Amino acid sequence: MAEISDIDLTKTLSDAQFKAIKVNFDEHAVLLFRNQLIGDENQIAFTKLFGPIIKNTNYHRPGEILRISDNLSDVSNLDHNGKLLPPDSGRRLHSRANRLWHTDASFKHIPARCSILTAHEVPPLGGNTAFADMRAAYDALADQQKVELEGLTAWHSIFHSREKMGYTDYNQAARDEVPPAQQVLVRTNPVTGRKSLYLASHISSIDGMTDDAAQELVDALIAHATQPQFVYEHEWRVGDLIVWDNRYTMHRAMGHDDMNHRRDMRRSTVSDEINSIDLQKRLIIELDKGKPHGYSTN
Repeated sequence: MAEISDIDLTKTLSDAQFKAIKVNFDEHAVLLFRNQLIGDENQIAFTKLFGPIIKNTNYHRPGEILRISDNLSDVSNLDHNGKLLPPDSGRRLHSRANRLWHTDASFKHIPARCSILTAHEVPPLGGNTAFADMRAAYDALADQQKVELEGLTAWHSIFHSREKMGYTDYNQAARDEVPPAQQVLVRTNPVTGRKSLYLASHISSIDGMTDDAAQELVDALIAHATQPQFVYEHEWRVGDLIVWDNRYTMHRAMGHDDMNHRRDMRRSTVSDEINSIDLQKRLIIELDKGKPHGYSTN
C-alpha cells in the first residue's frame, strides 16, 4: 500500500499527475488518498481515467430503488431514503458475502482491473477493509507448488460466494445475467511481468479436479495468501479514497454493528480489457516473439 498526498481529486488531473498515480498503482496495487471530500461525479471522472466503468447490477431484486448512480455500487447499509436497511433486505443479505476474501468481478468473463472506494460516512467502531497482496503470496509459495498451479483454470460465480453465506434468493433472470466465468489461477502482470495468485471466494470449481479437491486447494491458498505478512487492514476516515488492483489483490470487509451504525461507502469498478485466460495466451505468444510483457494499460 502507498499513500498519495498533495492531490485534489475534485480538480482535473494533469497527464503528469495521472502518470505518477499509474506508476504507483502498478508498483503498489493499493493506493490511499486522504481528505478527498468528492462527489459522485468526481469519483466517476477519476475512475474513467483507469478504463471503462462496470455498471452496478442489482440482481433483479424487485422494487429496489437505487440510492446513487448505477456507475457506482452502493456499499452501504442504507436504503434509497438514507435509512438503515431492514434485517431482511435483499441487498443487506447479498452484501454479507463481502466479508469473505474476494476480488471484484472475477465472476465476469472480462473481470475487473481495479476498484475505487470512497468513504462518505463511517461507523464509530469497525467497518475496516483488509487487502491481501497476491503477488507476495505467490512469491512465498514453494517452487514445486508454483509449477503445479501454472495453467490451472477456475470457475467463478457470484452466487457461489453468496451461497456460502446462506443466501440463495436469486431469480433465474439474475442467474442468467451473471453466468459463471472461467479465469486462470495464476496471473501475470502485463506491465511488470510479475506473477500473482488470482483467488476469490467466488471460485466454485477448478478444471480437472473434483469439487472437494478444488475447494480444499482454494481454501489452502486463501489461508496462505491472507497471512498477516501479506495483509494491510485499513481503518477508514471520512474523505478516504482507495484504489486497488483487483488482478493482484484480494480484499474483504471487516464487520461492524451494521444494524445500528451507518456506513456509507461508494465503489466504482473498472473493467479489464480481456479475459485472464486469453491474456495469458497473448503473453505467451509475445514472450515467444521476444517481447517482455503484454498490452499496455492506460
